[in-house]
Amino acid sequence: MNSGPLLRPVVLGLETSCDETSAAVLDGGNRILGHVILSQDVHEVFGGVVPELAARAHLQKVDSVVSSALGQAGLSLTDVDVVGVTAGPGLIGALLVGVCWAKALAFALSRPLVPVHHMEAHLFAPSLEDPEAEPPFVALLVSGGHTLLLHADAWGSYRLLGETRDDAAGEAFDKVAKLLDLPYPGGPQVERLAREGDPQRHHLPRPMLRGGQRAGDADFYDFSFSGLKTAAVDLVRVLELEGRLEGERAHVATAFQEAAVDVLASKVMRAVEETGCRRVLLGGGVSANGRLKEALAHRLGSDGRLFHASARLSLDNGAMVARAARFRFDRGEVAALDVAPSAGLSFPGLSRWVA
Repeated sequence: MNSGPLLRPVVLGLETSCDETSAAVLDGGNRILGHVILSQDVHEVFGGVVPELAARAHLQKVDSVVSSALGQAGLSLTDVDVVGVTAGPGLIGALLVGVCWAKALAFALSRPLVPVHHMEAHLFAPSLEDPEAEPPFVALLVSGGHTLLLHADAWGSYRLLGETRDDAAGEAFDKVAKLLDLPYPGGPQVERLAREGDPQRHHLPRPMLRGGQRAGDADFYDFSFSGLKTAAVDLVRVLELEGRLEGERAHVATAFQEAAVDVLASKVMRAVEETGCRRVLLGGGVSANGRLKEALAHRLGSDGRLFHASARLSLDNGAMVARAARFRFDRGEVAALDVAPSAGLSFPGLSRWVA
């Protein structure tokens, strides 16, 4: 995919934490030489990811996905110097497929194995396209399973400011999509429908944004989306009873998205003010939401900087895994071959922010 001399080490990154089977090849200059992302469509009929089906699909496709990524790079397995793989968090069955495959390769070729934390990998994604997407920054990581607000002093040194108390932002988007009979995956569908709605038509609550809050309060940086989701359910029920839902679906989508974006952007700006850092990095699947990026760019203004990956690298992908693996490898963090995946893997280098 890229011309020029091959720089060592060559890193293979493998991602199987949920419903994307992905592999990427990076060289020592962090150039993406080959990259394949295979999204599983088997879950669409169920309106969400079915863990057992996800694991089976990974098992069926991982060989061909890795082969295709290597083919794009013009390399073979023996050219790989480091094997990186998502070890968690995620669906345990899906993670097992990737980790076992990576362990087998590392053993067969006598190559170092580097397990990667899925959400740390999302932090690295923007840097693959923008070399200035480096710490320090305030980071908002938003996906179907996580909503984290943190400050990065340096790669590997992170301080947690806030996290969700219940539903993740992406999970709330998916649930509202299902409520509005939109196909899976729901987040992009809600965003598309919301473009047709009137943001003034309906108002939904902004959880944990009450006035008078200040740094040090228990919920100053934390998130909660369960109440917003319930409010959307109640609104839809009323509209159904009145026989008006079909004509109001776009307006409901807009109301939900505006509320969710307002909460996310407001919490980020609180972190910006507290830390004094006007460099913000967005990561995770929800970071592809155009309204969220627009709101943050507006609030940061001309003296701020917003970093985010392209839509392709906002998805779960092997390139971000390879980039995170390269960082950990350079620090000497190589795993033994008995390493096991963990659905609740702890975020490396993360400590609580102390005001």
